[in-house]
Amino acid sequence: MPERARIDHDAVKPRRGGGKRGEQLQVPEAEFRSYYGRPIIKAPVWKNPDVPLYLFLGGLAGSSSVLAAMAGVTGRPTLRRAGRIGAAAGALGGTVFLVHDLHRPRRFLHMLRVFKPTSPLSVGTWILSPFATFAAATAATEVTGWFRRTGDVTGVAAAALGPALATYTAVLFSNTAVPTWHEAHRHLPVLFGSSAAVAGGGFGLVFASVRDNEPAQRLAIAGACTELAIEKKMEHDLGLLADVYEKGRARTLMTASKTCLVAGALGALVGRRRRWSAALSGLALMAGSALTRFGVFDAGIASANDPAHIVVPQRERIARRQASTQTSTTPPDRAFA
Repeated sequence: MPERARIDHDAVKPRRGGGKRGEQLQVPEAEFRSYYGRPIIKAPVWKNPDVPLYLFLGGLAGSSSVLAAMAGVTGRPTLRRAGRIGAAAGALGGTVFLVHDLHRPRRFLHMLRVFKPTSPLSVGTWILSPFATFAAATAATEVTGWFRRTGDVTGVAAAALGPALATYTAVLFSNTAVPTWHEAHRHLPVLFGSSAAVAGGGFGLVFASVRDNEPAQRLAIAGACTELAIEKKMEHDLGLLADVYEKGRARTLMTASKTCLVAGALGALVGRRRRWSAALSGLALMAGSALTRFGVFDAGIASANDPAHIVVPQRERIARRQASTQTSTTPPDRAFA
């Protein structure tokens, strides 16, 4: 037999589908790659640090307004004063960062021309505007001592809008196409709400007297425990999408956040009655809350720039849908009558 007609049996192996013999694969299995390695979706153009600071200050303002209203009812004047000033400062500061991110102040005013319930940004604008008005009026009456009854009414109005202000940004993030944010739509509202509670409680510990700061301590500790727990659950439930929290800048920020939260909660628990200890604990808690917002923001940007975060979850959903379709039973003909 001629040499070229001979078969090299070392290069032959059984096919995957049965017992027949065929040629050995010489090309490795294909790996996922996007078109020229470019991101599939465009990352948000929101500015850093404008947007993370807006998230932090909005949460601080919302929780501080609720804490101030509770302090007013229970007769804690220094905590009431701290909460009212914190609510006003957070709302006004957050508005400044938001307008700066929009590049032009008139864009913020244009968003007030229409109320669109299906748009989280539109709803958030209509939450922020009246809240900032009520909080500023309440703080003005607290500082000047004029129209105190009016300040009590506007303080209650601000407290009614406070929880919505603290959590609507989570809905705004979840409504985007960023995979890590969108897939965490059940976790982000709880995470942002608990982080807001940490910020407001920490602010109260810093500026209220030790005689009045017990509600701030309880709020901060409860918020820190909830935030640490929901953070852990979110990273577990995200699966592949959670890898952005395990590398790069987001990992550094989230690790620093957890350290500050644990240290601040322990300090508030054992050192609330010492002025210096309460103040340091409050600062650590506020730093932990701010770092969480920066970490979530950076993780979302990294997720948007990773093509695998778009395609792999889509393929998994398609595979689950096909599996459920194949295992489902065909309904009887009378169901189509």
